[in-house]
Amino acid sequence: MSKLNQFNNSIPEPNEYIKSLKSYSAPLENRRNLLRLDFNENTIGPSQKVYNAIKNIKINEISIYPEYNLLKNKVCLEYHKNRNFDINEIGIFNGADAAINAICKAFGEKNKVFLTTNPTFGYYFPCAEMNGMIIKSCSYNGNNFTFPLEKFYEKIRLYNPKLIFICNPNNPTGTVISAEKIIEIANKNKKSLIVIDELYEKFYGDSLLPIIDFKKTKNIVIIHSLSKTAGLAGLRVGFAFSNEQIMKQINKVTGPYDVNNFAVTAANAALDDQEYIDNYVSKVKEARNWIKGKFESLNIRKNFNGGNYFLIWPNQTPQVLEKGMKENGILIRNMQNKKDIDKSVRVSIGVIEQMKIFWKIYNKLDQP
Repeated sequence: MSKLNQFNNSIPEPNEYIKSLKSYSAPLENRRNLLRLDFNENTIGPSQKVYNAIKNIKINEISIYPEYNLLKNKVCLEYHKNRNFDINEIGIFNGADAAINAICKAFGEKNKVFLTTNPTFGYYFPCAEMNGMIIKSCSYNGNNFTFPLEKFYEKIRLYNPKLIFICNPNNPTGTVISAEKIIEIANKNKKSLIVIDELYEKFYGDSLLPIIDFKKTKNIVIIHSLSKTAGLAGLRVGFAFSNEQIMKQINKVTGPYDVNNFAVTAANAALDDQEYIDNYVSKVKEARNWIKGKFESLNIRKNFNGGNYFLIWPNQTPQVLEKGMKENGILIRNMQNKKDIDKSVRVSIGVIEQMKIFWKIYNKLDQP
């Protein structure tokens, strides 16, 4: 065998955790020009101010590395109307996913326990696994998927987890745990870093941000995004909020220019148009009440909790319903074989006009 062939057949070994890692992948291709009720995005797009800002980007803003201080200061002063933040208490990331990954890199530790609920957002698990962590989880309680607080405390006492992740409201069950209870968990377990994924909080309204003092409660990180409300999913902008010493460690494992100039420009414009975000959230809540009322007339299992989505267990198999909806131009998410929600589908909630389209097609396809 030639030296060239020997080289081509030789593959460097990945690290020991990557070999057995099951990668997180979502079916995100071929979704354009369809009604997207599958991934909980903003379903109508960003505000005109965002679009105009991107169109007006100057050529030198493309050829120069991005700058972040304007956006950071805007987040500090304007992100939450009831409070300001210190600039060292925030981080800007290439989407919430990058924040999750960075937190696990900075604080994940080989053979230490990572605790979360299950089912929950799937990307938590590979991020913990690639850092050699041992994953433990709690199922939600009952058909309404209430938060398993007692079981959670029991596992905390048993395993002394290094990292605790709570999606609140939880994706996909919509489960909500109060901000006060989360602070109680953090204060009782000061050696654990408690990460609260609040991507869907605006659709429910019990955020930690207005009540937490990061100088007193130092072991909580809160993750937000501009994908679900402001319509920036394609540009990837996420934020993390925490004690400045925690943020300092997380920022050590991020790239110097992870968030690009287009995303920074769009995020600045989105935060300047809070009225658009508030109006969109209000429309989704209105649509949520409308579609929930429609499903109350059907004799199928359904679950409406927090978040801009709901679960149903259709008469047909999830695969058949998913296929039929797509053939009619609507995307929904098959939850087949997911822990505790097998045979269900998750439906994102758009505005009322979109939910009326969904309801008309669903009613036609899912007959008992």
